[in-house]
Amino acid sequence: MPETQLKEICEESYNRLKKVCMELEKFLNTTTLNALVQTSPDPEQYEPYYRDYLSDFRHLLVNCENAYEKLGICLRRARFNKEFAEEALYTVYHTCVNMFFYPKGEVYEEDGRNSYTGRDAIIFHKEVAPNLKVLTLGLSKVFEYLRDELQYYETDYVTMKRMSATR
Repeated sequence: MPETQLKEICEESYNRLKKVCMELEKFLNTTTLNALVQTSPDPEQYEPYYRDYLSDFRHLLVNCENAYEKLGICLRRARFNKEFAEEALYTVYHTCVNMFFYPKGEVYEEDGRNSYTGRDAIIFHKEVAPNLKVLTLGLSKVFEYLRDELQYYETDYVTMKRMSATR
């Protein structure tokens, strides 16, 4: 991939991760487990669900902050380091994008068929609080974009690294 195109993808990923971090941090700083549970129809059933949801979001925030910082270092260097940039984008794909679409707590899942019909691709396993639903669906648009832009790093980057290691 040409260096200028790689730098543009790094900048776009950096800006989008910055937005994700700000939104997640704001949500996690202002929302409590008790507040979410109180808005649910069955507090006993929803408490573990929301606990998993918030835990997944906290892990996602940490991974996004780490990837965001790594991209920032990459972009601030006096001389753009292509290998470091590719590694940073690989990290974004595998630790941020995948973590969003495959949450450990399995509180929602993606139905790729919905994205072709214009409907939201995220299917929640339980009805969630409106603010949580809006946040999750908004983040899904950002991560869909990042996934589309960074799919190259799913296989080609690893293949390239393996080939260079065997030389």
